[in-house]
Amino acid sequence: MLQLSNTRFWLTLIAGGSVAMLAFGLYLQHAVGLEPCPMCIVQRYALILVAVFAGVSALLSGRNAHGVGLSAMGAMAAFGAFVAARQSWLQWNPPEILSCGRDFFGMIESFPLKRAIPMIFKGSGDCSEIDWTFLGLSIANWTFLVFSGIAVLAVLLFVQRRTG
Repeated sequence: MLQLSNTRFWLTLIAGGSVAMLAFGLYLQHAVGLEPCPMCIVQRYALILVAVFAGVSALLSGRNAHGVGLSAMGAMAAFGAFVAARQSWLQWNPPEILSCGRDFFGMIESFPLKRAIPMIFKGSGDCSEIDWTFLGLSIANWTFLVFSGIAVLAVLLFVQRRTG
């Protein structure tokens, strides 16, 4: 049976796991050469917020602090799961016309820096393309599973905290 009595432990584990996932994403981008798509960038932001909410909540003491952190973390994880599910759907049902992103160097050459910088954070890869798989699942599939697991764990911890 899963022991949920130590909320601080689970929050620390989620924060550390989120940071590890972000590091792996940066490895895939910079060492392997996979360009993130706009939906990947949004999932990264959601994962950063999950890590921040979990980490800050783990550092703070008190049931109320953990409750607020669990709520915020669960909401971000649910949002991340939604985006990952949408990207997975796009990968399984690719559109005929792709319009997910623009080439990085093309943005710098075509637009002033003031307009190019926000475009850079939108990503440049194709959201429906599957560049990498592990055990038959794409990055978006794995991210959906992780976000869903974090959201479920947040709910379980929140309920356990309220009843315990």
